[in-house]
Amino acid sequence: MRDITHNPDARSWVASANAVDSDFPIQNLPLGRFRHNPLEPWQIGVAIGDRVLDLHAIGLIDHNDMRRLMAVPADARSELRLALWQGLSEGSALEKMWADALLRQTEVELGLPCEVSELTRFDASSPWAPVASAGRASSMAASGQQFHRPHGLLRAQGPEHAFASQASAESASAAVALGASLDLSFEEGFGAWAHAGIAQGAPVSIADAESCIAGMTLVNDWCARDLGPSQMDARSFATTTSPWLVTPEALVPFRAPHASAAPAHLDSAANRARGGLLAHIEVWRQTADMRAAGQPAVRVAQSDISRLGWTLAQLVTQHTLNGCQLRTGEVLMTTGLNTAAGQGAAVQDGDTIILRGACVAAGARRIGFGECRTTVLSAVAGPKS
Repeated sequence: MRDITHNPDARSWVASANAVDSDFPIQNLPLGRFRHNPLEPWQIGVAIGDRVLDLHAIGLIDHNDMRRLMAVPADARSELRLALWQGLSEGSALEKMWADALLRQTEVELGLPCEVSELTRFDASSPWAPVASAGRASSMAASGQQFHRPHGLLRAQGPEHAFASQASAESASAAVALGASLDLSFEEGFGAWAHAGIAQGAPVSIADAESCIAGMTLVNDWCARDLGPSQMDARSFATTTSPWLVTPEALVPFRAPHASAAPAHLDSAANRARGGLLAHIEVWRQTADMRAAGQPAVRVAQSDISRLGWTLAQLVTQHTLNGCQLRTGEVLMTTGLNTAAGQGAAVQDGDTIILRGACVAAGARRIGFGECRTTVLSAVAGPKS
């Protein structure tokens, strides 16, 4: 439900938040973690324009535990949002006091929104139900991640050599050599971060599913399509996320109808009416040569969440249907966006891939997710055969 914090005409005393192309106007107020150097503990902040506001320093929280903050009830999260909106609004009496707690985002390190407890990947382009597979939480990193080209067993190419999980066990014999991947690609998507934990054996109904989501980020689910024999070999090495958690309250003006056939347990009138989201992603690429020449990245792909056949609420319900528990800080990650738009071209050593996403709707101020940036380094020597 819209409230005063969604007023598209509201302005902030933080001047950069009022720029028309800012991802973080006063209508957004996403949460994240920052620190000055690797020796310091993570602190909790909110993005406003090109700055980050230290929530502990201004007295709105008395701790720096993001999981604890993510687990608060929705009404408490709304109260925090309102307090931030009032304090950051143009003409606020708190400007002088809060200005001392503002830091430039470029002068701090931005980390994961919180430590990831679990990571589940959904191919939500599936026509009958969202298909899930486990990811590796330890391989997830915030924007700015750099990773070496993955190394492993190279599979023979062609549709007859599908992953072992999708075909017969004979696909394991398709591994023909040990080496660095030659078919590395990006897969853009969204990550839904879990709110309070759900106990094992307690399936979540479609009516209650959205209350389990604390916020959303952009994710780049990297895939080495020629490594095998399993999906784990192809995907376990790196996943990148944007650092700012855009809350459900910020997303209210961008909810939209979602029309797709669904099994009864994944269907409801409310989900059909407002289960969709007016959000899109652009993919930008900068090669090493472009960077050396001072040339900016160029856009190579774009997609939007409407390509997904299933809503975020449906993913939560499907995830817990068999009694699977859900922990605070777990990420339910959607893929299948650029599968629908056409797979991205193979990424080369030195390439930087940048995801940029935003929500746009009539009568609402545009809000963004910030960047999700990754650079691919050359492969390191693998184990001797």
